[in-house]
Parts: sequence; structure tokens; C-alpha cells
Amino acid sequence: MCEKPYWEGKGYSFFCNKNCEYFPCHETKDPENFNCLFCYCPLYALGSKCGGNFKYTEKGVKDCSNCAIPHQRNNYGYIMDKFQDIVEVAKKNGE
Repeated sequence: MCEKPYWEGKGYSFFCNKNCEYFPCHETKDPENFNCLFCYCPLYALGSKCGGNFKYTEKGVKDCSNCAIPHQRNNYGYIMDKFQDIVEVAKKNGE
């Protein structure tokens, strides 16, 4: 039997803000499980290594409008696992 991730079912791993004027900010078939916790995706800083469904615009801006990774209830662990990578990007940019 597999053990549940430490964060599963915890209040801090999910927040749904249905009162937000932009809710949902991405198309979804499951608004009850739309996670607003990472409204501004922390994975954006990872560029092409974020793991999401993104594209770059003609002006070189990362367009994440087709990505729902931060908004899926079960992806809290995925994002937390990427924080060390985000820290490394921040260190490089601070040099």
C-alpha cells in the first residue's frame, strides 16, 4: 500500500478563490478542484525547464495560457519539488 504525500489533504496545499474576478484564469472542466494557491506560477522563472505546456511569443515572452500545472490540486508536490531549481535560478540572477 502506498503512503499519501505529506501535503495531500492539507489546507495549505489547496486554495480556490471563486470570488476572484479572473476565476478561472485558465480553461477548466473541473472548477471545484482549480487551485489558486499559485496564482502567479513560481515555475515561470525556470523558463523552458518548468515542465508546463507553454510557448514563446514572437517577442520572446513566455506564454503559459495553455498550462494548468499550478492550478491542479494534485500538483502541489510537483511545484514544491521544483523550489530548489527556482532557488538556483535566483542565485544565478543575483550574481
